[in-house]
Amino acid sequence: MSVVSGVSRPSQSLRLREIFWIYWWTKFLSSVIGLSAFFVVYFWVEKHTEFAVTMMPMTTFDRAIGFHPWSLALYATLWIYIMIPSSLMVLKRELAFYYLGVVVLAVIGLSIFVLWPTETPAPNIDWARYPGISFLKRIDSSRNACPSLHAAFATFTALWSLSILRRLGDRGLLRILSTIWCVGILYSTLATKQHVLVDLLGGVALGLVVALIHLRMWHNRNFCVPDSRMSPALLTQQYPE
Repeated sequence: MSVVSGVSRPSQSLRLREIFWIYWWTKFLSSVIGLSAFFVVYFWVEKHTEFAVTMMPMTTFDRAIGFHPWSLALYATLWIYIMIPSSLMVLKRELAFYYLGVVVLAVIGLSIFVLWPTETPAPNIDWARYPGISFLKRIDSSRNACPSLHAAFATFTALWSLSILRRLGDRGLLRILSTIWCVGILYSTLATKQHVLVDLLGGVALGLVVALIHLRMWHNRNFCVPDSRMSPALLTQQYPE
């Protein structure tokens, strides 16, 4: 039995547009404030090390990947990618629960950096030849290496996006594009030489574990409360029972 019966379902494009504008101001402000707070704490931790720093190992795989300056563009898109799940949510409770998961992921990662400081080995590259990468290296040093929070956030976002898009009735195209985007971001962490393979695997593992537990908790809780801003057709499609 669906939440609302006897209504036709709108096209996917119409659903996505309608969903995007639900609580859009709340979603936007939450993302901006959350990212700003994260960066403040992240860079503070990076510059205040209380324990011995561990240098992460460079593997044969890292050498095979090489350095590709163009991958900086992919690397930077993480901060757009992580906004996808919240932009597709229509319930305040789901938004709050999602943001809680993001905070938990960040706290775990930052706590690891405090207790076990790590650093990425510096490759033999003249960063001055690559202004974009040089700027990245100036603002974000090689510390806070493992686990890669870039990889962790990308993985967490990908799993939530897959879950929501499936619920919205996506036939596969958007989920494939989301997965490709995630893989591109993961690749960029190595291609920009911000991280090595061990950092990447640690970040993927962290994002995977937190996302799977978080999603299981959400699906096990009955938070499907109708919202007056949603059309009956949209509510039917989003939260079938």
